Amino acid sequence: MEKLQARADAIDARITRWMAAQGIRLLRISLGIVFLWFGALKFFAGLSPAQDLATRTISMLTFGRIAPDTALLLLATWECLIGLGLILGIFMRATLLLLWVQMLGTVTPLIFFPNETFAQIPYAPTLEGQYIIKNIVLVSAGIVIGATVRGGRLTPGAGGQPPLAAGGSVRSAHETKRI
Repeated sequence: MEKLQARADAIDARITRWMAAQGIRLLRISLGIVFLWFGALKFFAGLSPAQDLATRTISMLTFGRIAPDTALLLLATWECLIGLGLILGIFMRATLLLLWVQMLGTVTPLIFFPNETFAQIPYAPTLEGQYIIKNIVLVSAGIVIGATVRGGRLTPGAGGQPPLAAGGSVRSAHETKRI
């Protein structure tokens, strides 16, 4: 039974190391795919379910100075730039800045159009409201990716977890203090 446990621990440690080595890159690429996909939809009238709400929000934010068609083209381009930057891993600081500014704009319909984004204000979002609220995950992903832009990385023992010992088993608090 101990051999089985040791083998399972070794496999778990190997998988964990792979996730630490590849996780940020996969997160960056998958987030980029979401932005590129949703942005590309906005280039084609009627394909994006967020089109109407997005153009009305941009109209409110710009005090009506940007026409809906222009607003949609700008938003589509903006989101595609974010997506391409993330997928290709280029201009990451600028890409993440675009992402966070876009996310600020994305949450404003909750304030501007609460009757459309909530069935019961403030605890029961409509489908549009859920679409907006899920962006908390996208912001968090951007923060994780942003933590690596200047060379940050996932490390064993980060996040309150004890580091892995040489064989892949978790070190005890006593062992960790000695290191």
